[in-house]
Amino acid sequence: MNEFKVLGVRVNGVQIPGVVETVRQWIRDRGPARFIAVTGMHGVMEAQQSDEFRQVLADADLVVPDGTPLVWMGRRYGFNLRRRVYGPELMETFLRETRGAYRHFFYGGAEGVADQLAVVLQKKFDIQVAGTWCPPFRALSAAEESEIAALIEETKPDIVWIGLSTPKQERWMHAHRNLHAPVMIGVGAAFDFHTGRAVQAPVWMRENGLEWLFRLLSEPRRLWRRYIILGGKFGWNVTLQLLGWRDFS
Repeated sequence: MNEFKVLGVRVNGVQIPGVVETVRQWIRDRGPARFIAVTGMHGVMEAQQSDEFRQVLADADLVVPDGTPLVWMGRRYGFNLRRRVYGPELMETFLRETRGAYRHFFYGGAEGVADQLAVVLQKKFDIQVAGTWCPPFRALSAAEESEIAALIEETKPDIVWIGLSTPKQERWMHAHRNLHAPVMIGVGAAFDFHTGRAVQAPVWMRENGLEWLFRLLSEPRRLWRRYIILGGKFGWNVTLQLLGWRDFS
């Protein structure tokens, strides 16, 4: 099996080219909706605090390592992982390599962001835009969720890109596994990065496990708990796992 465990969370030992080919195969198969969780330290730690979210990740069709610590763990368990599967890069690579071959729906972001994203990506990659939707910043009723699902299905997308952030996007995909669309992929901040609403860390920081520092310095009030508290707990628990002093399965 091409997977390893990080604190009990299954992670697939894959790289971006393999993910792109897998998605293309799923679209060719036209089977039931499948979803990809692009997961780093934050997702793994959310799973430590919620059995429900751990099950969400367990049910994902792919859990890809979007985080340098997960890449290091994969190497420790014998996987030839050169780089992380970075959500914004995965999205851009897929669109660049497939161009207008597929229909794309963009769900997420603040008001107007999904619309802007569709315009930017259509112009850059000549893609087919099936539709967009920016959900309100509140819990949706069951009727609203059904209405949105029906809207998405009417547009007949091949891929639904979700930009809600972890763990919201993974929970949304899990709850909509009966959606009549071949693939759903949660890419978090990719919507803001590709529209220029947020600035990415420099490449050298992203490639050397320092993106967390850039983001912490950029948004300290929002992210201090994620990177200082959860990051510290993650490092400690991973050490216990690697030393064999604690079983997280």
